[in-house]
Amino acid sequence: MRALVPDDLALQVGDDALDNGVGAGMGVGMGAIADFFRDAYSFDDTAQDSPLLWHLSRQQPLTQALSGLFHGPAALVQLRVWVFLQLAAQGDAQLPRERIDELFHALRPEALETVLKRLRDVGLLAWDETQRSYHLPALAQRVAGLLAPLTSPAPEDDHADGGELAALLGQVVGANQLGSVDAGQVQLLQAQLARLHGEFADAIASGSEFRLREARKRYDRAAQLIDRASDAITAIIGNSHGHLLLERAARGLGQAQSRLLAMASQFNRALQQVDRQRVTLGTTGITSTDVKRWLQAAPQLHRLLDGAVAQPTQLATLAPHELLDVVEAEFERDRPQPALAEALPNAQSAPAGTLTAVALPRELGDLNALLAEWARDGGHADAARTAAEALLGPRPGATRYAQLAYKAQLMPLLGDPQAAVLPGLTGELARQPWRIEWQPQAEPLDHHQVELLSRGRLVPAEPDSPQGTEEVKNG
Repeated sequence: MRALVPDDLALQVGDDALDNGVGAGMGVGMGAIADFFRDAYSFDDTAQDSPLLWHLSRQQPLTQALSGLFHGPAALVQLRVWVFLQLAAQGDAQLPRERIDELFHALRPEALETVLKRLRDVGLLAWDETQRSYHLPALAQRVAGLLAPLTSPAPEDDHADGGELAALLGQVVGANQLGSVDAGQVQLLQAQLARLHGEFADAIASGSEFRLREARKRYDRAAQLIDRASDAITAIIGNSHGHLLLERAARGLGQAQSRLLAMASQFNRALQQVDRQRVTLGTTGITSTDVKRWLQAAPQLHRLLDGAVAQPTQLATLAPHELLDVVEAEFERDRPQPALAEALPNAQSAPAGTLTAVALPRELGDLNALLAEWARDGGHADAARTAAEALLGPRPGATRYAQLAYKAQLMPLLGDPQAAVLPGLTGELARQPWRIEWQPQAEPLDHHQVELLSRGRLVPAEPDSPQGTEEVKNG
């Protein structure tokens, strides 16, 4: 840092006067920033729609401290920031003036006094009269936290994106661990991820091998940082329910993270395409990529053209007839052959065929025969039969489970008016003069395959009912 000359001190005094005048004119509270809006209603409406503006309008001491710290030439700003961060890094609660003079013994006394006065005026340094020493108030701790990135070395160009992303991830993850994460921090991280996604997408669309490989290195660093903070990002998304702004920002952060991590396959495809387009020059092992790198590193490329076009290429001979013969042969070879006419096939007689119908299981016919026999024996109201008798048939011991289940599925067809008009065994079953009445109980059976069966009975149909009349007509 260069030495502070008297002209700088004079300018510093002028800056103090300017700051004091501005601070006195703007006043304290929301009126300072509200003066830049058309009217008070415009400011109120904008503050309601923008939580960021609403929070900034209530950070008057912090903004005044930052303004006083960074106002003026760059050399004075560097001097103030250095003195302030050096004082904030001390582990003592009280800083006597002798201790401060010892820390900054290389500075001229008037320069140190000017900087200390500015820090006192903006509230970043307080003098305790009883202890006869300085101390840093709570506002100074907040400002020191904001200026913490200045204490780390400046990142190189290759790691600039990783440094920015690491700083944002550190703020969000740290705030989440303390339970103080807000939507603004999450939105800043989302914006950084979206910016990186756009830059990587442009690199993929460019098709440049060198740009692709450079972007892939940056992408790997960013993906590694995101992978380390994946659990914290998942926790933020899961714990944001109930906070509208934080939930919206967390949802956007999750989408930006997914889009960025999904670009790995796009990079792989683009690099594979570049590898397929790489050309090897003969048997030398030199590829087109090596030539590009050499051309990029070669100084004064225009010197390579010296004498290269001194003798332009000329045709030694010209044989028009031979060229025409070659062209005609190529045309004849590539000309498509015309399709040959094909005669229609001769008439043929249709083969003889048979129309077959799917045979129904014989259990349906057996059930029809059993119900018809019961109707002939006496189909009056007292001649009710149990469902087990109908399902097991005349030979219960020979009845298998599949046959019993199939007959149970046929029982709802009894008395069905739609099935009664069908021909065949299905319609015959629907026209049987019986109705099934199931009960919500199960009865045990003495059977080798069926242990329980729903209790039910078959009752004769009422001939004078509308359903029975329809069945008689259909019959």
